[in-house]
Amino acid sequence: MENEFKLPELGENITSADIVKVLVKEGDTVEIDQVVVEIETDKATVEVPSELSGIVKSVNVKEGDTAKIGQVIFTVENGSSSAATNKLPAAEKESKPAGIEEKKTEEIKKEEKPEEKKSNHAKAGKVEFKLPELGENISSADVTKVLVSVGDIVNADDVVIEIETDKATVEVPIDISGKIIEVRVKDGEKAKVGETILVVESSGAVIEKTDNRKSEIKTQNESIKTETLKTELPKEVERTMASPLAAPSTNIQRKRDMPEKIAPAAPSVRKFAREIGVDIHQVGGSGPGGRIAIEDVKAFAKNLNEKLSKGGAAAFGIASEPLPDFSKWGEVNTEAMSNVRKKTAEHLSYAWATIPHVTQFDKADITELEKLRKQFAKQVEEAGAKLTVTAILLKVVASALKKFPQFNSSIDMEKKQVIYKKFYNVGIAVDTDRGLLVPVIRDADKKNITQLSVDLTEISVKARNKKIGIEDMQGGTFTISNLGGIGGTYFTPIVNAPEVAILGVSRSAWEPVYKDGNFEPRFLMPLSLSYDHRIIDGADAIRFLRYIVESLENPFLMSL
Repeated sequence: MENEFKLPELGENITSADIVKVLVKEGDTVEIDQVVVEIETDKATVEVPSELSGIVKSVNVKEGDTAKIGQVIFTVENGSSSAATNKLPAAEKESKPAGIEEKKTEEIKKEEKPEEKKSNHAKAGKVEFKLPELGENISSADVTKVLVSVGDIVNADDVVIEIETDKATVEVPIDISGKIIEVRVKDGEKAKVGETILVVESSGAVIEKTDNRKSEIKTQNESIKTETLKTELPKEVERTMASPLAAPSTNIQRKRDMPEKIAPAAPSVRKFAREIGVDIHQVGGSGPGGRIAIEDVKAFAKNLNEKLSKGGAAAFGIASEPLPDFSKWGEVNTEAMSNVRKKTAEHLSYAWATIPHVTQFDKADITELEKLRKQFAKQVEEAGAKLTVTAILLKVVASALKKFPQFNSSIDMEKKQVIYKKFYNVGIAVDTDRGLLVPVIRDADKKNITQLSVDLTEISVKARNKKIGIEDMQGGTFTISNLGGIGGTYFTPIVNAPEVAILGVSRSAWEPVYKDGNFEPRFLMPLSLSYDHRIIDGADAIRFLRYIVESLENPFLMSL
């Protein structure tokens, strides 16, 4: 009996997709959950698994076609007439029930797959090296640096190019050995996943570490999907995509210590959810015991897309206005935004539109602190770093966050919950030639000022040299933005959601201060504290800021 495999639903408002790659042909034997085609929608490249098993009788699409939802992709003949059955002697066919024949076919395939992995030889001769998969929903990347040229000899696992995705710079290793005979990309170009990067004259060397390295790249970039969704979705949609939230107070540590609960779903359902960018843990199951079916995932995706269809520029109640033709008044130069700039614009637009900001200002007299900083600067230099005000602020802020836990929290208005974090990771805004990056100094409360100075130096160098990864910018609970090295007096920093507060630091200056009946010169540092008024009241904000000011003015207080 012939069965038809049709292109499944991919979400509301998605009516068709481009066929990027067809992975089966007539005569092939397919199994349930085997990836049969790769498709591309507006924003994602998705692998589509088969829901049928059997022998492919006809393939109705080809690479480059546009297929509609529900269109027949291929037909299979299901049942006993599998490839393994046809190879059996006639007497053996008659003596074995169909179920046993299918089972044997599956066992043969399972036994063959590990052998294919073990052999893993590169072909001898000219071999094309293509840009590998970088994670779900990532279909292309900017080539920041090509590290090889024609004539170079490379070995498996040698890094050949550096690429930049939304926020991470990733080194890409080659999976073959040989001599470079052609380089098809150059610095500054955009490369698609699957595009040929290099052509190598290979001798057929054995590859041992490629799979692990590829998985490293994929793991490093998988988190980009969540970041992208958070910055692009409307407020209410973003909340449904957030990680499961713990109850406040004492339940937080207990939940963190427990292993993550596995969603009740079959592997094929998990795979389908990953491929369309849905967190399976957020999907409600309609089956027995809350078991999740593919239809539940589709319904969840449909609900998200319905909310998205009401979003866009209007997601925050703001109608977008078209720009005028500026060239009518003079010469213009148009440049595409970098990935970092695009994500910064999206994330800060979301933060500004969804968080009711208030900014509190104050000045800290750091005259005595400056004397101490200069006195102990050489000691920190011996550890390989500079003793800066930012490093000292890291220690002060970590102390303040412990005293005022609401500043180390996140809020979920959908569930009406406050998540208090018992870890203290402080982000530092870093100005780079690609835009603003916010690497995170972890466990700031557990380190002394010398250790914080070393960490700060290392992470800043990584950010400016394009060596910083996504994991270096995740997990922050509070942010410091120091513009003192450039200038200015005060500014209103935007809270880095899902955090609830950010401290802005401006250039310190000598000012006359009236003290003990006389004016005397004092070195004052302007501070700007922006906070989320939904969780932090004005009185709490000034107490927090005064604590920071007093700690800077009297460093001994931190020891108390």
